[in-house]
Amino acid sequence: MVEKQCGVKMSALDKQQGGSHYKDMVIQPVEFIVKNNLAFLEANVVKYVCRHRNKNRIEDLNKAIHYLELAKELYYGNNE
Repeated sequence: MVEKQCGVKMSALDKQQGGSHYKDMVIQPVEFIVKNNLAFLEANVVKYVCRHRNKNRIEDLNKAIHYLELAKELYYGNNE
């Protein structure tokens, strides 16, 4: 828990550095990721897909695609 200036306790999920593209979501990507025990590569896919409309648009979709490509290659080899 993080303490607000007025002494009221708040969750770290209520705070975000550099914008509000996560904390304004009904379920933040980090909550989904932790509750579903996702690995690093899958977690990044979720993060970038969730935020693309409110942050970097095509760049974030390309990042999500890149993480999926990494997952394919690192988990299953170069077999297509």
